[in-house]
Amino acid sequence: MKKIILIVVAMLLLGGGGFAAFTFFGGKAAQASVDPKQEAKDKSKAESSESKKQDDAKVAFVKIDPLTLPIVNKKGVVQIVNISITLEVEDAEKAKEIEKFTPRLKDAYIQDMYGALGSALALTETGVVEVNTVKKRLNAVTQKVLGNDSVRDVLLQAVQQRKA
Repeated sequence: MKKIILIVVAMLLLGGGGFAAFTFFGGKAAQASVDPKQEAKDKSKAESSESKKQDDAKVAFVKIDPLTLPIVNKKGVVQIVNISITLEVEDAEKAKEIEKFTPRLKDAYIQDMYGALGSALALTETGVVEVNTVKKRLNAVTQKVLGNDSVRDVLLQAVQQRKA
């Protein structure tokens, strides 16, 4: 019982000491001098950050119907993959324009991904879908179908796998 009390007291002291050190040393580092070039860079970053915030306020999203694709190897269909995709676009007007092309996009996605999911590039050794590879492929297909500046990003909302 005494050992437990000593351990609890020791933990409280260590925790309190750690908190005191964090509070004492946790402030911002002092700056020796201000470099005019650095100050201009910081101002430029702040302006571009403000511009980015304004652009982000206009952002709209286009949801694509989920894709259901097989993973095929020498044995046949071994897994089924469901992918939920949303496109990030500049604004609502652009979103309405792109919604017209969602059937064409979905067709292009299926054509591109159909055999690609069974390849070594799209799967890990354990058979898990390599999400970054899939996302890069979907971005490339989107740019090919809609043009380079039409979509900001292809967002994967869900990737689910199950055995066939």
